Amino acid sequence: MPDKPAIGPSTKLCMSLAGRPGRFGSRFHNRLYELTGLDYVYKAFTTKDLPAAIGGVRALGIRGCAISMPFKEAVIPLLDHLEGSAAAIDSVNTIVNDDGWLTGYNTDYSAVLDLLDHAEIAPSTPFLLAGAGGMAKAVAAALRNRGHRSGIVIARNAVTGPALAKLYDFQWAATAEGLTAPLIINATPIGMAGGAEADALAFPLQAIEAAETVFDVVALPVETPLMKAAEKAGRNRISGADVAVLQALEQFVLYTGVHPSEAQVKDAAIFARGG
Repeated sequence: MPDKPAIGPSTKLCMSLAGRPGRFGSRFHNRLYELTGLDYVYKAFTTKDLPAAIGGVRALGIRGCAISMPFKEAVIPLLDHLEGSAAAIDSVNTIVNDDGWLTGYNTDYSAVLDLLDHAEIAPSTPFLLAGAGGMAKAVAAALRNRGHRSGIVIARNAVTGPALAKLYDFQWAATAEGLTAPLIINATPIGMAGGAEADALAFPLQAIEAAETVFDVVALPVETPLMKAAEKAGRNRISGADVAVLQALEQFVLYTGVHPSEAQVKDAAIFARGG
């Protein structure tokens, strides 16, 4: 393992902004800095003043900033440019700072796309997607671009739910009661540690038991109530921890230009999960 330089004036800072900061990103990125010997450090933050926080990213030369709920859409007017999927779906989860020029990316989209491909889920598979926020936008875009045409967006918000469904020509429903599909995906905070609905199921048991694959984007805990119910029902599972690793790895490359080895990524993922 190369020696990581001691923190000093030349150390580059990366960070995250989230309504409820977690430890996964900090542990993952800092472990990879250690394994690759990079003079970087990563710190998680929250804020009640998003414009001031993004102004700080620009003014202080912070190299990269991960963006989580509830800031993925609100941050867009504060940036100078949007790349690729971030521009297409109006949702940002990554900011790269090039000498004060802030570019927004969406690495959630590519992570979800990769996981669906790896799971070999046929594009003809009908789905239920819970959520209508920034993460749900990334999931919906990935589904549509894979060729999925039969799906229902489940969202209580009668404005954002129908709008997301219409954008990708899917259907909308306020609740999942009575609905089933071979693929069900939770892109809401339901089941997230520390949240108001940490112990709740994102889908009714009927939908979980009728599904073939259950996908939860919530990363902490790894074993959300939805993931536990899917395991009990013997269903195929895709976890938020899988999403977290892939999207964080893409962020790492964007921030540093370094491509860590497969062994280094595996080490960092285990470390980030507390292993």
